[in-house]
Amino acid sequence: MTRRALTVLRAASLATACGMAALTFPTVATISWAQGATTGPAAASTLRADHRDWDAVLRRHVRDGRVDYDGVARDSAFARYLAWLPTVAVDALDEDDRLAYWINAYNAWTVQLIVSSGERETIRNLHKTLGVFRLKGPWSVPLVKAAGKTWTLDEVEHRILRTQFREPRIHFAIVPAARGAAPLRSEAYLGATLDEQLNEQARVFLADTTRNRYNGRVLWLSPVILQYRSDFGANNVELGKYFAPFFPAARDVLEKGRFPLGATSFDWRLNGPVDPARTKASGKAM
Repeated sequence: MTRRALTVLRAASLATACGMAALTFPTVATISWAQGATTGPAAASTLRADHRDWDAVLRRHVRDGRVDYDGVARDSAFARYLAWLPTVAVDALDEDDRLAYWINAYNAWTVQLIVSSGERETIRNLHKTLGVFRLKGPWSVPLVKAAGKTWTLDEVEHRILRTQFREPRIHFAIVPAARGAAPLRSEAYLGATLDEQLNEQARVFLADTTRNRYNGRVLWLSPVILQYRSDFGANNVELGKYFAPFFPAARDVLEKGRFPLGATSFDWRLNGPVDPARTKASGKAM
């Protein structure tokens, strides 16, 4: 069975068991850190990447998906984690640990981009132009030091995460420092708990009716999903079957693929701490 098929089955089961009425941010769970062998032919089955520093940073500085970037900047564990990422022999890890590693790397280096730049409005203010030429922004800048190389955020997302793993739930886990994206989790991703973590991210994001909803006729989805809709299904029937468990009232309609799609707006404001003094929305559609 393919990873996508397993994802649909697991997500459907989890969505049905837990229900969609209560919208809560993922709770922080106790993490057991495996101390597997790091050499020899049996290592790949037992080796676990050590994300303890990143986990500690997230627990200390992320609340309900909002990031205290100034607090992260002062945290020595964050610098240690960034220095550790390029030293990992990622190919020695099993598939779930590799996927967890790359999700964590993407998120950590995105946070570092905000920390190092001092930007506190929107990530789209960074690396916008070069003379008269408009670039792809911060996603095309080589900055992600991981697995012995330096990558752009686009390369990590498209060449590694989307191509090597074909796991659509990554779109609920990687966070481009924007409020419109899925919330940054207050714990590191781990191979041992990855499936549960990704399912929880999917439930939380899809239950947010400001981003995703079915109004009785149109399935309104976030640009986070629609921009990569082929990752979730090749056509409306496959797309509907993927999302049907998350919209139980519309399950029959969605599974038949008989629905138009609509795009909700995307808020590009920085996912920094809540500032009560600033209430004016400035998000833009993707």
